[in-house]
Amino acid sequence: MDAAADARLAGEDGKFAHLSSLLRSMGSLVVAYSGGVDSTLLVKAARDALDGGGARLLAVTARSSTYPTDELAAAVATARMIGAPHLVIESEELDVPGFSDNPPDRCYFCKGELFGILTKMAAEGGYAAVCDGANADDLRDHRPGRRAAKELGVRSPLVEVGMDKEDVRFHAKRLGLPNWDKPAAACLASRFPYGTKITVEKLRRVEQAENILKAAGFKQLRVRDHDGVARVELSHAELARFVGRPEVEKWVAQFKELGFNYVTADLEGYRSGSLNIFVKKEDGP
Repeated sequence: MDAAADARLAGEDGKFAHLSSLLRSMGSLVVAYSGGVDSTLLVKAARDALDGGGARLLAVTARSSTYPTDELAAAVATARMIGAPHLVIESEELDVPGFSDNPPDRCYFCKGELFGILTKMAAEGGYAAVCDGANADDLRDHRPGRRAAKELGVRSPLVEVGMDKEDVRFHAKRLGLPNWDKPAAACLASRFPYGTKITVEKLRRVEQAENILKAAGFKQLRVRDHDGVARVELSHAELARFVGRPEVEKWVAQFKELGFNYVTADLEGYRSGSLNIFVKKEDGP
């Protein structure tokens, strides 16, 4: 570890020590585990803080039509590597009244469904707390799911100790977690402008479109579906590679086979929650 990393660890170690102490004080917990770096770090920290976890820790992943298949496979493999008790459950958001209409507070319905299931599981299993992997940076964006967490008493340990995304990646790398640099992920419902009806068929279409680009080697990406127009968001480093490659004609043809009428590349590049700009304009700063 170099001097800069040593200095960072000296500053950040207080946060991680606080996190470990906080998790130990809970005694037992159920973690909403998506397989992203945030919830993975939380599961790892909890397992270590609880001396191996055992029956005092349960990582739970919800399988649904909005959750990409490759994300589920990766989550299962990572939990196994950590050695954390892990359970995959079914939680279909499209069956929740109001969710498929895709209102600006769509995530409230989703998280309310998931956290409701987890709090019931925790109560029945004798777990003291239910936690999610929200970090301090999440407080700066449009996150309706936070309201559901508060209503159901779900705790966010990373937020409580002040860890942001940079902190999370630093400690995930330090602990040897394989997904420490994994690009940010979000449920497939986030690919549609608010007010656009969400269906299983539309979800599968954007998932298959993104898989085409992942298979071609692109990492940080989103395919946003604007009523049959595929707006491709890529990191700036990858955007020129996408537009300039001869395979682009093949990819466009594959997208059209999936049912898209047009395929565009967004010149602003990838932005997490890019569709939230409309919510922010309506709600104000």
